Amino acid sequence: MSYRKTFKLICGFAGGSAVLVFAAAAADSRGYFGERREAASRWPKFTVLQAAQPAWTSASHTPAPTGHAWDFNWDKRDPSALTNGKKKESATEDPSSEQDNGKPKATRNILLIRHSQYNLSGISDKERILTPLGREQAELTGKRLAALGLKYDVLIHSSMARATETANIISKHLPGVDLVSCDLLREGAPIEPVPPVTHWKPDAVYHEDGARIEAAFRRYIHRADPKQKEDSYEIIVCHANVIRYFVCRALQFPPEGWLRMGLNNGSITWLTIRPSGRVALRTLGDAGFMPPDKLTRT
Repeated sequence: MSYRKTFKLICGFAGGSAVLVFAAAAADSRGYFGERREAASRWPKFTVLQAAQPAWTSASHTPAPTGHAWDFNWDKRDPSALTNGKKKESATEDPSSEQDNGKPKATRNILLIRHSQYNLSGISDKERILTPLGREQAELTGKRLAALGLKYDVLIHSSMARATETANIISKHLPGVDLVSCDLLREGAPIEPVPPVTHWKPDAVYHEDGARIEAAFRRYIHRADPKQKEDSYEIIVCHANVIRYFVCRALQFPPEGWLRMGLNNGSITWLTIRPSGRVALRTLGDAGFMPPDKLTRT
């Protein structure tokens, strides 16, 4: 069958479609309908449209990688780094088996909870207790954590009044989970934010609070110990600045970007740390379990 007959047959099935218009233009320019003609003489609009399209290349549409490569020894617990340079006990000792025995095998899940709404007019920490709405928020967070059906290992909380009260309310919904207080998790200014802000000046000096909050990060955010057999689920009730800094550090984002994120009161931020050292942020500031009229960010 000739090209002309084939073309007529196709037109009978899909007459008038835009695709066939372009096909006809291509065929005519190649001389299938007679003498060869330039496409520009018969289809000037087509050539204009074609010329208007920018040339696509992968380089022009793919952002170039920035920053450093992922550091698998970010928590200083990479087995290969721990055994590097370690003296062998015997000549027959297999370094690969030693490394395998020292590898973590469990995944740690850390659920960071921001405290509920509290009395901003309180002068001292003891006076900055939860508001009635804040207590409602803590109840809703506790119910949400219980509904997840996870086997929680521990509930750690900042020693500040608003975090302690939030943790106590949450614990009522998680019977059998130990409560542990920690001064390192108290609110503060971890590092001077970039871009800088003029409307907010922390009371504490950055290098004072920053050292403490970094110490808290190193204590709680790391891969599992090699002796840990099962995946763990730990709850930490603390403060927005602490949580945001933890997230930036764990994901190896610039830590000075911590103030670019916002967290609702009583929200859940979920970090997962794999045995390999990979870190995933499962949720950031999840508060979808609360009714809209219960949401605050104070």
